[in-house]
Amino acid sequence: MSQGDSGDHPVTKVLRTVTPPSRGHSDSEMNTIGVAVFLGLLVLLVPLLPFLIIAWVISKLTDELAGRAPIGEE
Repeated sequence: MSQGDSGDHPVTKVLRTVTPPSRGHSDSEMNTIGVAVFLGLLVLLVPLLPFLIIAWVISKLTDELAGRAPIGEE
């Protein structure tokens, strides 16, 4: 680029393509797949939720008890 060329000029080259231009549209098939994946994950993870909560509570209790334990006393 030259020093006087700032690059703010409009594009004049036309893109030639075989397919006609398409406008945005809803993709209901992909939306259905996304909803199905979400529901599948929900069905798998909701039954595991009580076990995850129990593991989290045990982890917090052991961290608290480890913090209160005397260190270095012989």
